[in-house]
Parts: sequence; structure tokens; C-alpha cells
Amino acid sequence: MADDEADEEEENEPVVELGEGNAVEGAPLARVAARLTWGITRSDLERRVGDIEIRTPDGPRTVSDALSDVDITYFERRQEFEASVREVVGTGPVPTADDDS
Repeated sequence: MADDEADEEEENEPVVELGEGNAVEGAPLARVAARLTWGITRSDLERRVGDIEIRTPDGPRTVSDALSDVDITYFERRQEFEASVREVVGTGPVPTADDDS
């Protein structure tokens, strides 16, 4: 009976369709960070993912550019890296690419 109630609740939830809006430039910071093994030095980060553009409230920015304003030279954990980069680039809504059509 509990399964029937759960199915009924799912049917009443609104459907969210993806893919109809403007594109967002750059990769999410968490996705870039998840591909790495931690701890890692700043120089290794720049060598491996420095040219990747990440999403920021001011538009896409390379990891190397963001790291240029970070004083830490060794990141023990992914969370430490993400927090340091977010402190530099900020948080908030990310702009979408202009629709040329």
C-alpha cells in the first residue's frame, strides 16, 4: 500500500523538461574537481585542468585564471579546492549564452 501512495505522489509532481533554454558556457566546478585524485598540488592542477573553463557568475573562466588569485599550493581535499576557487570567482546565477536564432 505504501508503494501505491509513492507512485501516486510521483504522478502528481510537475514534469521538468530540459534542453529548451540557452546554453551555459563552461563546466561546473564540481565536475572538474570530481575527475581528480586528492591531495594534489596547485601546479599539478594547473597542468591537468588549467585550460578548462568553469562556470562563474561573470561568465566562463579558466581554472588557471581562478587559481592565480589563490594562495594555497597544496589541496588535501576536493572541498578545499572548490571553496578556494569559489572564494575567488564568487557564487550566484550563471549567465546563459546568447541565443543566435
